[in-house]
Formats: sequence, C-alpha cells, structure tokens
Amino acid sequence: MLSKIYSSATYGIDAYLVEVETNVEQQIPGFTIVGLPDNAVKESKERVITAIKNSGYKFPIKRITINLAPADIKKEGSAFDLPIAVGILSANEIITGNQLDETIFLGELSLDGKLRHVKGALPITVEARNKGIKRVVLPVDSSREASIVDGVDVYGIDNLRDVVDFLNGDKDILPVRSEKDENFSNLNRYHLDFTDVKGQENVKRALEVAAAGAHNILMIGPPGSGKTMLAKRLPSILPPMTFEEALETTKIHSIAGILPKDLALVTERPFRSPHHTVSDAALVGGGSFPRPGEVSFAHYGVLFLDELPEFKKNVLEVLRQPLEDSRVTVSRSKLSLEFPANFMLAAAMNPCPCGFFTDPNKECTCTPPSIQRYMAKISGPLLDRIDIHIEVPAVKFKELSAKEHSENSEAIRERVMQAREIQLNRYGGNPHIFNNSDMGSKEVKKYCKLDSSGEELLKMAMTKLGLSARAYDRILKVSRTIADLENSLEIKPNHISEAIQYRSLDRELWKH
Repeated sequence: MLSKIYSSATYGIDAYLVEVETNVEQQIPGFTIVGLPDNAVKESKERVITAIKNSGYKFPIKRITINLAPADIKKEGSAFDLPIAVGILSANEIITGNQLDETIFLGELSLDGKLRHVKGALPITVEARNKGIKRVVLPVDSSREASIVDGVDVYGIDNLRDVVDFLNGDKDILPVRSEKDENFSNLNRYHLDFTDVKGQENVKRALEVAAAGAHNILMIGPPGSGKTMLAKRLPSILPPMTFEEALETTKIHSIAGILPKDLALVTERPFRSPHHTVSDAALVGGGSFPRPGEVSFAHYGVLFLDELPEFKKNVLEVLRQPLEDSRVTVSRSKLSLEFPANFMLAAAMNPCPCGFFTDPNKECTCTPPSIQRYMAKISGPLLDRIDIHIEVPAVKFKELSAKEHSENSEAIRERVMQAREIQLNRYGGNPHIFNNSDMGSKEVKKYCKLDSSGEELLKMAMTKLGLSARAYDRILKVSRTIADLENSLEIKPNHISEAIQYRSLDRELWKH
C-alpha cells in the first residue's frame, strides 16, 4: 500500500515542500528512510514506532520504505516525525481521510505520541500559501507563529491520536486565529527609555543622528560612562517596524528556533549583543548545514558590539560584507545560502587598554605604543563603515544627582521618523537606497552639495584637525542627516561643524 502526503523544510530563510512517500508491503519486516536524511531524521524511526504503539494503534510488521522527495536536498531536524507517522497510518488504512493532499504536516513526536515544538513554522506556512495548500497541521506550541499567515488554516494539535481523529472526521478542531492588529498593539513599547539616562546629552544627540540616517556608530569612553546603557536604548528611538519587516525578522527567528512560543510576530526591533568571544560562524552564520548568525538575528534592528577591540580580528573582518551588502552569503561545497542582515551597528570601546586615556579625573597608565596597538585592532576597512565616532565622557556627580528627567524616547523617535520620511521621498526612485547611510559617492555629490562657506569650513577641518580622507564622505552623509532632522533642504555650516565632531578617531589625538 502506498501513501503520499506533504511536509516541508527550510532552506535559508525560505521553505520548500517535501513529499513523504510511504510504501508498506508484505515482505521481510524492515523500516528504511531514504531521500538524504540526516541523523535526526534517521532516528525518527524509533520515535515513530513507539509513538504509534503508545497512541493505541498497531504498528504494521511489514516492509516500510519512506522516501523524502526531492531526494537531492539534505533533510534535517525532527519535524518529519509526524508526516512519517501519518504516512504509515494512512498506508495501513488507519487514516481514511481524503484531504491529505491539501495538508502539510509538521511535528516532532515524543514516545507517548505528544507533539513537540518545531522550528520554521512561519516560513513553512508562507510556502504552503504560495503553493495553494489549504491546511497546516502542527504542534500547539508552533501554531501561534504560523497563524499569522492569511489564507491558510493552521491547526495546532496536541498529540498523534488527536491528529488521527481529526483527519478521520471523528474530532472537530478549530483552526488557530491570530489578529495582526492584536500582535501590533504592543508595537515598539520598549521597557528601556532615554529618559532614564542622566547627562550625556551630546551622546544622545549623536544616537539620534545615527538613528535618523541609519548610520553605524562607535562610542569611545572610560568604563562606567554609560555606553552600554545608551546602546540598549537605541532601538526605542528607531521607527516602528512595518508588517513586512516584522514578518521577515520573525522568519529568521523561527528557523533558528529562538522565537518564544507565546509570540506570533517579532514587533520590536531586535537588539543583539554577542560576547566578544563569539566565533565568526556564530556572528555571521555558518555550520555544516548553514544557520543564520547574530547579524541576521539583528535584522532590521541593532547589533551591539561591546569592547570592540577585544573581538578577534577575523571575527570583525567578516562583518564587512553584511555592513556593505545588508546580507550574508554562506558558501559550502554543496550549497550556498543567503541570509538577510540589514542592521545598524552600534559599538563601544575604551580609549586605551586601561580605559582612562581621555578621562580628566583618572590617570592613564598605558604607554603610547600600547595605545596604538589597542587601536590598531580595529581595521581601517571596518572603521570605513562606521559613520559616527563619539566620545562618551564619565558622568559628573552633578548630572547623576539631577532631579529633572531628560527627553524621552518617544519625542526623539518622532524627529527620527520625520527625517526618515524625508529620506524615503528623496530616494523614492532608487530600490537600493532608503537612508542617508546607503548613499554612494554618486549620491553624495548629488544630494550633499555645499556652499562656499561650507566648503571652506570642511577644508579647514580636514587640515587643522588632521582628518583622514575617509572622513570626507562620512562627514557629508552625516551633515545631510542633521539637515534632514532640521527639515533643511541645504546643508549649512552648523550642520557640517556638528558632523565634524562625530569623527573622533580620525583626529591626530588617536594617531600618535
């Protein structure tokens, strides 16, 4: 007896259909799975046999062959347990329902027949809709994220016996519903707020400029000056996520299995802060069967690298592609996958190994050569991709003890959103440029024209402050963002002078 049902698996952040063909015949008993299964799929034989028996059904003592098609793509994970079990029960005529060809089955089976959470439910449901499949049957714990997709009935079921009763029409189970409006009701309601930060008004301003133009930012200051505290509040001033952004971000979290079970959609911009011991594969993605890394988990959000010079040099170098292209390509001998990685980079570092090089109150114990070696850990090409460098001084007692509250994140976000709207209108015809940070040299020449006084100011800054050549375009881009924040069509000298302040590491102070 032959049965055919559908399951699915992920490839990158998208999914593809897998046809589970089950053949049961009267021969010497055996159980074989073909179609490039990995170890987790091969082990499903024991789980399936035991789950079927413990669910009250007789397991056929026959020759069972399972084929997972297409056979040229490696299948991995435990989500094929349920479709294999349903295929065997269907071939053995225990399941007699006639809608199996309109249903995708997913789920890991425990030994008592209970269905466990699986990864990738959201992209798989999106693929089901694209292929015109009407139903998805999967574990209750995975149903919430899948139900966000319109046009597909998602059935969250607790155990194998309920699946059989549902397919045979002996049990009514209602599809899971999830309202988009309900999921977006808590949009961008962050627990952290800029009003909590005492002092550091110049750094808050730099973060506002960074958020308005999607500029990468590096904060330099002594320990305890508030760099991490400020970085954690950066997502709270970024524009709210659109539904398309939320859906793509959720797909990444879903295939990695890091999406909370009670969350249908990621509606807050991600904030990822990997430790400086992170490997390059963990940061940008990798593995024998490639998985997304921290840069992809930060998609449409913020990637924060604290103690930047402490990261291994090869780890920092692999950041160059995602910072440039907003995506990561992970290549292996048999496959190549792309993961989206459109994030804002926020980094923090001490000015020297001891941390007190620029602190007026504490003496630095580092020698000039040790400071140079410390700063040299960050390569020029990486610094090229960071538009704003801002010094974060130690907070004075007077500011710490101040009773009045500073401006909250909501007010700052309003200004950021207005500046982003100006940029969207400016670059509306270009599919590759959405923010000022995306501008190339051609766009810089077109949209960052200076009058004679502005050119003279920039020339003087380059000469007197010893700014490097790489700082020129960065200053113009940041000046354009500052002008947008003030709703100014022209870049004025005061916009340029502010942007010049945000190139700390290009000054002679840090070069000798």
